[in-house]
Amino acid sequence: MLQRFDPVLLALAGAACTSVSGAFVKASGADAGTAAFLRCALALVLLMPMAAAELRRLGRRPPRFLATDFAAGLLLGTDYVLWTASIERVGAGIATVLLNIQLVVFPLLALVFTGARVPRSFLVAAPVMLAGVALAAGIADPGGGTAAHGGDALLGLVYGCAAGVAYAGYLFLSRLGGGRDHASTPVCTSTMGAAVAAAVIGGLWTGIHPSALDPAGWGWLALLALTGQVLTWLLVGAALPRLAPSTGAAVLVLPPVLAVGVGALFLSEYPSAMQIAGCLLVVLAVWATERAARSSPGGPGAAAPPGRSGGATAPRSSEIEGEPPARR
Repeated sequence: MLQRFDPVLLALAGAACTSVSGAFVKASGADAGTAAFLRCALALVLLMPMAAAELRRLGRRPPRFLATDFAAGLLLGTDYVLWTASIERVGAGIATVLLNIQLVVFPLLALVFTGARVPRSFLVAAPVMLAGVALAAGIADPGGGTAAHGGDALLGLVYGCAAGVAYAGYLFLSRLGGGRDHASTPVCTSTMGAAVAAAVIGGLWTGIHPSALDPAGWGWLALLALTGQVLTWLLVGAALPRLAPSTGAAVLVLPPVLAVGVGALFLSEYPSAMQIAGCLLVVLAVWATERAARSSPGGPGAAAPPGRSGGATAPRSSEIEGEPPARR
């Protein structure tokens, strides 16, 4: 059904869904463990019926693929907990920017575990990305910007980058999983794994406290599950294969930009000049690597959507080359 709509509009809508995820987490008032676990649990309410319908239509997904999907989800749940902790230290917008460290980590994972060549664009993008995330976190101005009101720029940077590393691992395993016919099932299985990881890590770290949420908090987390976990995958997944490489790269730059804007507009998270400079460096690196990856014939980024529910169409290990899609 989504194939009937303009792919640019679908991609823009998906980018918008991705961009508000951090704001929804912060508005809920939930701690890292609670937010990470409940976003998965609530998303499963929608994803499980979708996966069940798909399995009836297409048949069973091979057990080895399901195992890889679940393992990928364990890394995704780790990412959720760490990302929420980063939001608490540097704000929703900047924490979203930090996650793009995945663009540096993913090619290294592919190189180490599959022997895939590191693209030339990586050699340029990696130092730019690393400098950008450090500036965006507020390391150069620890007393100002989004970390000025009780935040911690260094911890925010550590948690945000660790979340990006975990997410890169999720993408890597999702792409190794294979099985192009199923779409809802691998996302649902990964979300189950994410719920388990979030429950264990979040439970040990902050605890899981659903009873501490007021109705508004539940509402924000329900919106988070719907937008960041379901709609992003549907919208961007339907759009990217039909977009020109330059258009797709431009659209995928939008989530970190919009996330910073949403944080400033609705959460009063105003980044310092140095943080804005860091964000611009990250955006430049994202745009360059995405455009290079999607310009390559058969590049892996062309089929997989960005966001928390990416990896619905996973290439084989022999196809892993280049950069993963931008996140959030």
